[in-house]
Amino acid sequence: MSRPTRPPAGRVAMVSEHASPLAELGGPDAGGQNVYVAQLAAQLARRGHEVVVYTRRDDPRLPPRVLTADGVQVVHVPAGPPAPVPKDELLPYMAEFGDWLAAEWASGPPDVVHAHFWMSGMAALAGARGLGVPVVQTYHALGTVKKRYQGEADSSPAQRIAIETAVGRECAGIIATCQDEVAELLAMGLPRRHLHVVPCGVDPAQFTALPAPRRAGPPRLLTVGRLVPRKGFDRAIRAVAGLPGARLLIAGGPEPALLLGEPEAERLYATAEEYGVADRVTLLGGVGRDRMPALMSDADLVLSVPRYEPFGIVPVEAMACRTPVVATAVGGQLDTVVDGVTGALVPADGEHDLVAAVRGLLADPARLSRCGAAGRRRVLARYTWDRVSDGVSRVYGAVSCVPSLSGVVR
Repeated sequence: MSRPTRPPAGRVAMVSEHASPLAELGGPDAGGQNVYVAQLAAQLARRGHEVVVYTRRDDPRLPPRVLTADGVQVVHVPAGPPAPVPKDELLPYMAEFGDWLAAEWASGPPDVVHAHFWMSGMAALAGARGLGVPVVQTYHALGTVKKRYQGEADSSPAQRIAIETAVGRECAGIIATCQDEVAELLAMGLPRRHLHVVPCGVDPAQFTALPAPRRAGPPRLLTVGRLVPRKGFDRAIRAVAGLPGARLLIAGGPEPALLLGEPEAERLYATAEEYGVADRVTLLGGVGRDRMPALMSDADLVLSVPRYEPFGIVPVEAMACRTPVVATAVGGQLDTVVDGVTGALVPADGEHDLVAAVRGLLADPARLSRCGAAGRRRVLARYTWDRVSDGVSRVYGAVSCVPSLSGVVR
């Protein structure tokens, strides 16, 4: 009796011009997108697919190609100078990036291309043009949102929103990470039939509650992210002034020794002094992902209070560690944090709402415990990388003629 034939593995190309899956996190342009690309690529490779990630060479010492332990090939594309360039200054090099991809794929095109960020979409579409290869786009952040909240401080190229719209119209499918992003994309005039919602994910084996000796003393609050004003760390500091005894830890930015030379760190130190809480606010600097689960597990609450947030992975990581979250009701946090169930949602402005939400949770240890358990259950049900990969694979299958791209290759 003949054995059933296994469907061929799909060939997946990911384009992530500024966010390498190999990058060290914590820099101004290294964050959630790097994690997303690395985790999704690894998960798809484990399912048997051939996955290649194309990212810009930003160091002359980088080898042209690297094979990761998960079997993902990372290709360093020579586009622009082999040196770090802020992502908002990369647009002039995207034509070169696209031409390189076109030459790479001419003799052996992938089955599907997944572009991450708007400039990657430009390069991916240029590289795939004329090959009949579908391109799926994940924006990770939208120019319309950035312009709305940053105004004149927005450093994006002037053409960004127009190019984002053009990319969305040309690609075969768009993966939005939350419902709020869907609303933004529809407002841009992009077709609803191309939109699919697949959230970001977390590794629940890495991010899990870690046992620790029972800690007495004042409540410990934690906030995490890059040291940029939109993350709202100043608001968290001001809230501490209304929470007598509470201590706030801020994880993010450069290593501790370099914090004094960091403008945003200096601003936060000044805010803490102004509000009389300098002795209860600690800037930890950059914290490696291997240390983050212990830090989150030891916190009574995680505060995630950005002014805007495309998705926001910190609440999901905290929930995986059974730590309740108080988050601003923006972006993906509207989807991930369930008000009154896994923590609390507060308006994006208004100090009183934040203080009241934190005080109410800290005053009820039983409620804190229930919220922590509910958060962990929600992560396991919706936000594991396995579930994210399922959702992304379904999108690949919908736009590709390769059946195995919509499911698991065994």
